[in-house]
Amino acid sequence: MKTFFASLGGAVIGSIVGLFLLFFIGMAVIQMSINNAIKSASGPETGQDDGNAIVLTLDLRSALDDQAATTGPEAFFGGATGFIDNITKLDAAATDDQVKGLYVRASEFGIGSARAEEYRDAFKNFQNNGKFIITHSQGTYGGGPSGYRAIATSDEIWMQPGSDLIASGLALETLFLKGLFDNLSITPEFEALYEFKNAPNTYEEETFTEPHRRAMTDLALSLWNESLADIASDRGVSVEQAQAILESTPLSAEQLVDVNFATKLGWPEGALESAIERAGEDAISIEIDSYTAPTSEFGSPVIAIVGGQGPIVSGGAGGSLFQEGQGFASDDIAASILEAGRDEDVKAIVFRVDSPGGSPTASDQIWRAVQRVQEEQQKPVVVSMASVAASGGYYVSTGADWIVANRTTITGSIGIFGGKFAINEGLARIGVNAESIKIGGDFTGAFTTTEAFTEDQRASMRAWLERGYGRFTQLVSDGRGLSLEQVDAVARGRVWSGEDAFDNGLVDELGGLTTAIAKAKSLAEIEDDADIRLMTYPMATPGFAMFGAQASTSAQQLEAIGQLADMINDPQVQALIQEAEAARSSRIQARMPSFIER
Repeated sequence: MKTFFASLGGAVIGSIVGLFLLFFIGMAVIQMSINNAIKSASGPETGQDDGNAIVLTLDLRSALDDQAATTGPEAFFGGATGFIDNITKLDAAATDDQVKGLYVRASEFGIGSARAEEYRDAFKNFQNNGKFIITHSQGTYGGGPSGYRAIATSDEIWMQPGSDLIASGLALETLFLKGLFDNLSITPEFEALYEFKNAPNTYEEETFTEPHRRAMTDLALSLWNESLADIASDRGVSVEQAQAILESTPLSAEQLVDVNFATKLGWPEGALESAIERAGEDAISIEIDSYTAPTSEFGSPVIAIVGGQGPIVSGGAGGSLFQEGQGFASDDIAASILEAGRDEDVKAIVFRVDSPGGSPTASDQIWRAVQRVQEEQQKPVVVSMASVAASGGYYVSTGADWIVANRTTITGSIGIFGGKFAINEGLARIGVNAESIKIGGDFTGAFTTTEAFTEDQRASMRAWLERGYGRFTQLVSDGRGLSLEQVDAVARGRVWSGEDAFDNGLVDELGGLTTAIAKAKSLAEIEDDADIRLMTYPMATPGFAMFGAQASTSAQQLEAIGQLADMINDPQVQALIQEAEAARSSRIQARMPSFIER
């Protein structure tokens, strides 16, 4: 909402960050020019084309968006690689004879349950093709079991002496702001459909309501149990043993070796040297960012990957300086889907969804684009759900021919809410008296940010929401082949894990991006062993994206900007920013409750 307080806070923060960026941009441009000149003079760095055996290196400590940014500040400052780029490269490397193994630097903190699952699946496919994985860990100190779950399948896990594993459980943290609003004399005025649509609880409650607590508890249990099952399988112990070991953490590196949760003690350079030695004579290491996968033959059928990330908003990607991610603007995403559909080389579309939801009208626009591609171009659309595809993120998915989700994807939250903040009392406390002249019907001025809803306005608001909920559930019914009664039983705003969503008929298949690509090939009647080309949408802005790619080679010189970005992208800061961004975009929202996996 564009309240007085939000605008004032945004202006202050924007001014401060703007001064930082003006300074850092100037320094970065100068340094990048120097580095690129040196890089051009020195020639290729990887040696990949020399025929040497290759060990790929992957650093899980690096924060990545699901999809690489193609426009905006992130593309400018090196957003040339996304999580799905790593997944597709690992998939290609699995069948590349030149690649012998993978060296992984484990994350010291959580990377999210769904992302850990998708990395694990990619690692296991890599191993199943006869390749090895050696991981080095300097300990895991927060974020639940996801950091360890991702690397548990490794052939060798080296632990640095003096490090520890802390992964005793999983927590879903919610920020409740009612106390803050009470102190500011701001009254949240929201209606939600229905009891599990708990996003407004962030504003209206001081703690969990019973339905909110039940949904979050069931979700946490599902994520925890799936994590335990994977870790137990990978380390060759029972689920009960894995649970006992994790719940007894912190454990030292020596203790982890004793229980087979690590292989040996050692240092990062030693683990890398061991990986290169294992790969064979004259083997080299190449960062996965620099790895070029074997290319398919020209003319091979194309599978388009259309990506959306973050709160769903209407219009184009004007972007927010403070909000991470590629963006999920309805004009841009719908246009990308339609563009991919019109391309004669594209035989199917994989729609990668990573969103907690947002504007229902924006979601509707994207849903319609999917429908048009199916009707007009007769091309299949397969949804690949990333870490979260809930509420509006489920809305845009429900019309697809096939929906694929990770077992620990957060999805569902089929519901809707809307409202505003009444700040008249807060303004009065600082000497401001806000009054309005209203001409017209009863709903005139309903969304002024000074007064509470009247009873008639609240009734009209409720009716508006019920129409939106009715349309949402009807689309789910049509898309999933379920009766409205069946939909309502699993809807009402409730979030589900991918595993539970599969059991409830909201998802067709469990798996990650590669599973979705394989299904797209099948629906497009492309032979299993046929080569395909992957093409990502939205396309990068010409020239600007190239400059962004150059910027990515100067990461050390952009360290100061990276530190600023890390601060802005802190999960708690992002949770608040996304609340503000989504609320500003639409008066009503199809958005799941915000929380942080710890």
